[in-house]
Amino acid sequence: MNFIFSGVENFLEYLTMADPLFLELTVILILASLLGVLFKKMGQPFILAYLATGLIMGFSEFFDIAGREALELFSTLGIMFLLFLVGLEMDYDTLKTIGKNSLILGLVQMFLSAGTGFLAAYFLFGFSALASAYIAAAVSFSSTIIIIKLLTEKGDVDKLHGRLSIGLLLVQDVVVVFILLFLTITEPGELFSQAAIRILVIGILLFGLMLALGRIIIPAVFKTIGKSQELLFLTTLAWLFFFGLAAESIGFSIEIAGFLGGVALANSSEKFYIANKVRPFRDFFILIFFVTIGSLMAISDFSGVFLPIIFFIPVVMVLKPIVVMLTLKQLGYTKRVNFLTAATIPQISEFSLILAYLGLSMGHISNEVFTLIASVGIITFILSTYSIMNAEKFYLSLFGFLDFLEKELPLEKEEKDSEISKPVVLIGADKTGKGIMDYLNLENLLVVDFDPLVTSRLRDEKIECILSDVTDPQLFD
Repeated sequence: MNFIFSGVENFLEYLTMADPLFLELTVILILASLLGVLFKKMGQPFILAYLATGLIMGFSEFFDIAGREALELFSTLGIMFLLFLVGLEMDYDTLKTIGKNSLILGLVQMFLSAGTGFLAAYFLFGFSALASAYIAAAVSFSSTIIIIKLLTEKGDVDKLHGRLSIGLLLVQDVVVVFILLFLTITEPGELFSQAAIRILVIGILLFGLMLALGRIIIPAVFKTIGKSQELLFLTTLAWLFFFGLAAESIGFSIEIAGFLGGVALANSSEKFYIANKVRPFRDFFILIFFVTIGSLMAISDFSGVFLPIIFFIPVVMVLKPIVVMLTLKQLGYTKRVNFLTAATIPQISEFSLILAYLGLSMGHISNEVFTLIASVGIITFILSTYSIMNAEKFYLSLFGFLDFLEKELPLEKEEKDSEISKPVVLIGADKTGKGIMDYLNLENLLVVDFDPLVTSRLRDEKIECILSDVTDPQLFD
């Protein structure tokens, strides 16, 4: 027994002599791994494990995460790699898939959610205009990482509601990048200075330049380099860090440089290999970022923001889905698609936490506002996981009460004039169904599809169709 106690004392004594940064990294990785196992069993995203790691270490007086310059640099690199991967997805084909309906949905949802958030923060709780703007932006975005991860696990990425959700997220990603660009080129009290606006214009032009270069020149260079995978990976990192250094020298942040660097490579045929190699770097450095967020929350005072937290959770989890459902209703989608799409978004985004962190570090918002945004984030992360994974069950339970979510079905309109009588009914005409149509007599065909874009195209081709959901009993009646 004495041998065990002696060993423990020697180990603790060694810890006190170890390099502080190395010790903290070791504890972070061990604790995050253990909590990751726990949160995975609970069906929760790993972001919560990272935040919990920061909370635990923040409560301990033995560690000083927020005071480590190296960890702050790691956090910055985490955001840079995250935005690099976002930029890497901004190729021409992906931008085309956003579509008019996703663009309308994304803009309407962000505008109404942000407007409600700003009015409530400013008039109801008395926050400053700038702090209210941060809160408004935070509640209007939804989590790309959580939504895509859970949709992928359910196999819903290629379903209509999955495509609408991803289109909505792409719109949000573009907007949040330009917000980050605007914030990272300003100083406190100089949000609308002439210099800031000038750099913002340069940033927009630089975005266009990266799209243009990424069309032909840069993909051709990387295609040549891609003959050696090791050289391709090394060149990608060299490009990313060099571009970050160059952008920082003209007034941009390295985070935004990461996004622009990704945009330049978005049309490269090697983008998937690049993303696969860079993703582990993002995961490690973004771990440090969320641990830092958690440690900052550990020293926060919740007394002044308890009521705002209680208020903004329903704004995120109820108002945002309602806005999405009603917007999709006006666009002509069925109640099932409207409900399942809305069920994916009742949380704030990891970008909301990034905005809050940058706002705090730049002196735009107080620790109180940062605590409010982070707390709403943690709670909505947890609750929205269950809403996404159980969306179908919730829809079937509420089926009879959701008629208000869709317009009068085309079937109802047709029955008022004449009965539909066709010997062949084809359910679904987007991908496989479209191929089947080539072998059918179109005069004998009735198509049923729940995507208004598909039915609109069919009507233009003079093909009889119904906008409806095969799960709707009314369709069979």
